[in-house]
Amino acid sequence: MNDWQPAQYLAFADERTRPARDLLARLPLDQPGRIYKAQPYLAFEEGDLATWTPPKPADLLFSNAALQWVPRHLDVLERLLRSLTPGGVLAVQMPNNLDEPSHRLMTEAAAAGPWAAKLAAAAGARDPLPAPEDYYRRLKPFCAMLDLWQTTYCHPLRGTAGIVDWLKTTGLRPYLAPLTADEQSGFLAAYEARLMQAYPKLDGEMILLRFPRFFIIAQV
Repeated sequence: MNDWQPAQYLAFADERTRPARDLLARLPLDQPGRIYKAQPYLAFEEGDLATWTPPKPADLLFSNAALQWVPRHLDVLERLLRSLTPGGVLAVQMPNNLDEPSHRLMTEAAAAGPWAAKLAAAAGARDPLPAPEDYYRRLKPFCAMLDLWQTTYCHPLRGTAGIVDWLKTTGLRPYLAPLTADEQSGFLAAYEARLMQAYPKLDGEMILLRFPRFFIIAQV
């Protein structure tokens, strides 16, 4: 499970890109010049987001579902704000779902089986996001405008197997990577059994996956 699985990730492409589209719709820029954002026709350069700084000042820095994996990312956000041109914008979207059953039950299943020792550190792969007040206090001194909000998306999925398929390429990766194939199967079965109690079917087939996401638009 160490290998990235883009085909499975993109099985939910519309649901995964909706927060990015919502973030783009709120940008206070009419004609940004230099942008750092994923585009299929651009060349990409691998780097560590915890330490990366754009080589030239940017009009727009756009981060979609990435900074939640970076420890102490308030430091990173402050550094990125300093790398914007006057009037430039930092736009960020991060999942804020560690308190949702989908993620709490990962930790429960990890601690309750023969794989517990291997997965002792898995829950620490992501830190909980700071409170909105913490983002405001830390970033506002560097911004002419700071907009913070949270949206909870409700994604219809085909049963709890849909939740497992959704999370295999994201939140479940730290739990699956240390395990053998047999252990992965056992862990996923234990995890899905818990999901069935937390996500009842609404019409005999579909469930709703609640997915809170936190948004930041900061203009210097």
